[in-house]
Amino acid sequence: MQPSELALADRLGDLRSRPVLLDVREGDEWRTGHRSGALHIPMDQVADRFGELDHGRLVVVVCRSGNRSDTVAEWLRGQGIDAENLEGGLKAWEAADLPLTAEDGSPGRVA
Repeated sequence: MQPSELALADRLGDLRSRPVLLDVREGDEWRTGHRSGALHIPMDQVADRFGELDHGRLVVVVCRSGNRSDTVAEWLRGQGIDAENLEGGLKAWEAADLPLTAEDGSPGRVA
């Protein structure tokens, strides 16, 4: 690594230690508002798209209220993935006045 790359790595921290935010809501829910940087895999596609997950990182699963994501997190743990449910889902995220982004880049909302 070059000195500038080392400085950047120090500022960012170990990216592999950062959790993956997995949004398991349906496409229309995602388009209305989601957390920037989240991975979108609808709940009914998680098993088929399992290989897209970084199996070496914590996966934080989110949905609208926390019910679907809890089911997916439990399934992922059964597959050997370190997974947690974002309790309260994006409704709690929105209530905490945390940012969401719509698919067009405008401010999002929970549908």
